[in-house]
Amino acid sequence: MKGDQLGEFEELVLLTIALLYDDAYSVAVVEELGQRLERPLSLGAVHRTMQRLEEKGFVHSRFGDATAERGGRRKRLFIVTKAGKQALQEARRVRNDLWAGIPKAAFGGGIA
Repeated sequence: MKGDQLGEFEELVLLTIALLYDDAYSVAVVEELGQRLERPLSLGAVHRTMQRLEEKGFVHSRFGDATAERGGRRKRLFIVTKAGKQALQEARRVRNDLWAGIPKAAFGGGIA
């Protein structure tokens, strides 16, 4: 079912939410993932992806406390759900199976 599978960018965002754990909000995800990918990311694209992950049941969000640095606004914080963890584990399993099945000759004698 399409709604249960992770797209590549969804997987990266979900992994970043797990990495940031209790401090995963849109701006933090953009900064962390952008740094790791070594390219700028759109806040809007990441925010939409986080909303889509919540619709799929892979993350849950809650509002943190209001802070002066945010002009009294609250951060919307995200955490990975059990279903999100399972989706990540399945994505990892599929990738590992594919990597393990590649013949050494496919990359000129070995994977560097």
